[in-house]
Amino acid sequence: MANIKSAKKRIRVIDKKTARNRRIKGHLKAVLRNFDEALASGNMELAKEKLTLAEKKLMQAAAKGTIHKKAASRKVSRLTKRFNKANA
Repeated sequence: MANIKSAKKRIRVIDKKTARNRRIKGHLKAVLRNFDEALASGNMELAKEKLTLAEKKLMQAAAKGTIHKKAASRKVSRLTKRFNKANA
């Protein structure tokens, strides 16, 4: 445990950021799972909605610094590619 006041504050700040990042990543996993389920069921209308939601959430996570910007872009690209392949 830290003794210095600033170190104690850093621990509190890190705990808050860790909790926020975990919450965002958990939400991202749920959104991506929903897209996978919609794609697997063959419902292309629902899959299209879930794809746009997934893209939005990935970019928001990248903007907040939870995931890297290029990682978010890569995931969006792969999801779109899968959607287009299933739609064709």
